Amino acid sequence: MEVTSNHWPYLRWIAHRGAGKLAPENTLAAFRLGARHGYRMFECDVKLSADGVPFLLHDDTLDRTTNGQGVAGEQPWQALSRLDAGRWHSREFAGEPLPRLDDIARYCLAHGYFLNIEIKPTPGLERPTGTVVADEAARLWKDAAMPPLLTSFEPPSLEAAQAAQPLLPRGLLLDQLTEGWLETARQLQCVAIVCRHKLWNADSVSRAKQAGFRLLSYTVNDPASARRLIELGTDGIITDRVDAFRPEG
Repeated sequence: MEVTSNHWPYLRWIAHRGAGKLAPENTLAAFRLGARHGYRMFECDVKLSADGVPFLLHDDTLDRTTNGQGVAGEQPWQALSRLDAGRWHSREFAGEPLPRLDDIARYCLAHGYFLNIEIKPTPGLERPTGTVVADEAARLWKDAAMPPLLTSFEPPSLEAAQAAQPLLPRGLLLDQLTEGWLETARQLQCVAIVCRHKLWNADSVSRAKQAGFRLLSYTVNDPASARRLIELGTDGIITDRVDAFRPEG
């Protein structure tokens, strides 16, 4: 199914890294907890191991969210698969492994959940990561009714994803509205722009909507900000507070 601005199937409420801060981010345990809070759309970060396996991790290094050390992308999947990605969060999650993209795909497909995959390359691997993630997403969701939304802060990653799998929907992530931001999204043939939530105001929303984009926001954790974004007419809210917001609509 082709995703366009006019045919936008994704849900408004998106659980950040699975369940925000309530579980170890980017793990199956986080996805399961987010689902228990009623969420049916999730966001996660995907990068490549040294031997080209796409797996979930936000940081370039392993130190913050695993018992490993060093640059994650410099280690083979066999070594990464043995790490504990849960104990740093709490004893409850000790032993939780790093998941591969195909682990998350199977979980989401089995339950009919939507997914936003942020392509999060190790520096220097922007294009290879975009290519592999797009190819794997196309393979894993080949027979699915709804493809994942691929997003990235890195235009080269989105360019590579576009070249590899042009039919997969893409979104440009932005932490500031630099000159030419709309043109960059157009050139990448994105269907969405995902901004730090404070960047959306009446002017930026109007410009982006007139240009034909859907608008998403990260990371929205207080009710006042969520209300403001809904009133502005944005389309998606990525939140850590899966315990605070009811994911309806």
